[in-house]
Amino acid sequence: MSTVMDFTVGKIALMAIRYWTHAALRLIQVAMDIRKITENYYVAPQMDPSEMTELAKAGFATVICNRPDAEVPPSHQADALEAAAQAAGLDFHRLALTHQTMNPPNIARQRGIVDVSSGKVLAYCASGTRSTIAWALGQVGSMSTDDILSAAQAGGYQLDNIRPTLDAMASDV
Repeated sequence: MSTVMDFTVGKIALMAIRYWTHAALRLIQVAMDIRKITENYYVAPQMDPSEMTELAKAGFATVICNRPDAEVPPSHQADALEAAAQAAGLDFHRLALTHQTMNPPNIARQRGIVDVSSGKVLAYCASGTRSTIAWALGQVGSMSTDDILSAAQAGGYQLDNIRPTLDAMASDV
């Protein structure tokens, strides 16, 4: 009876550990609001320098800052994030995007950073939308418009409003 009871208690304890470990990981992901667009490309709202170590532990290799410094206080500007990312062993790239700078050369640069990354990429901006749009525009010619929009939607970003742009770009490829 003691052996059965020990096994049952051990099994319950293991289940509790698994539950709490999974719950803790979900809390980290929710706290950072990291959203998966593809297997290697994730987006998030503004990151905090203190989160860079957790990103590295989660298997990210590269961080792309798509947020202009003028939008955030000095504590969250690219210099602070870059220092924290590099201290955590992450590659860090600055590519501040606005309506004026979301142009073909910058879209190609964003895609190039993703393509050469040695692992998962996290791009961040104010809400993750700019980083998702930059990814979507960079996929034209490699994915269908429907697949691009579906991937964005799966990550929580409704980009149907750029369908005409994606279709027009695809017709030029």
